Amino acid sequence: MRILRTPDDRFADLPGFPYEPRYADVPDQDGGTLRMAYVEAGPADGPVVLCLHGEPSWSFLYRDVMRVLAGDGLRVVAPDLVGFGRSDKPAEIADHTYARHIAWVRALIDVLVLQDLTLVGQDWGGLIGLRLLAAQPDRFARAVAANTGLPTGDFPMPETWLRFRESVRTAPSFDIARSVQSGCRTTLPGAVRAAYEAPFPDEAHKAGPRAMPGLVPAEADDPEAPANRAAWDVLRRWDRPFLAAFSDQDPITGPMAPLFAQLVPGANGRAHPTIEGAGHFLQEDAGERLGREIAAFVRSTA
Repeated sequence: MRILRTPDDRFADLPGFPYEPRYADVPDQDGGTLRMAYVEAGPADGPVVLCLHGEPSWSFLYRDVMRVLAGDGLRVVAPDLVGFGRSDKPAEIADHTYARHIAWVRALIDVLVLQDLTLVGQDWGGLIGLRLLAAQPDRFARAVAANTGLPTGDFPMPETWLRFRESVRTAPSFDIARSVQSGCRTTLPGAVRAAYEAPFPDEAHKAGPRAMPGLVPAEADDPEAPANRAAWDVLRRWDRPFLAAFSDQDPITGPMAPLFAQLVPGANGRAHPTIEGAGHFLQEDAGERLGREIAAFVRSTA
């Protein structure tokens, strides 16, 4: 496996993101190791909130959420998925599989010895995080699904998402900042757009973002579809607290909010917030609001 690593100077002067990067080595599932990056905020002895980002962002996405959660006495851990942010970047699209991304995040959790976790998963952060929860349900105290899902290929994906998948597959260059902006309702300042571009100095570093849309189980015979169905079987029995915190303007994942509320026992009878005026990347459009909802959920279910 050929590994690329983004130069540190690409991450200078990140707006609103003062957190020092930390690193851990995890098995690359190919006989070697990868360096995964993460940031932390809040008291070391606070309840742990694991914030997992998705495509094509990185932990920078959670900067406003982190500030709110840390201010409420929670310990926030926000990793960069392999291929994203400051984490190492396997250079070939084929190096990235759904199973490997799950294994890489699970290995990081093991290295950091995280327990009694509150999962916060948005986009691919949910696809990965909910599979981790299904594999080790006792490791998680509660979960927040935010503009995400756990597709099995048994139902059609939205046309908007299918167009996105095709554009990522065929475009000569992948404009990361434009992709993030298209999922927001607010206009991102130039410095924020640059921060999303920072991990990717050239196209060679973008194998992770290029791979992700093709890894979603969009057809019933996808290799990962049975594992996602099995994860749903676990979720249908999971009675620990579960919150669906979705925005009101996400055409991709919007229909998943009532499904989580209906199908997961821990979500039944709970007031699930709708984040108004926010798009797919609700952390950008309404990060402080999302942070307050998560903090209140953790404190009310402790």
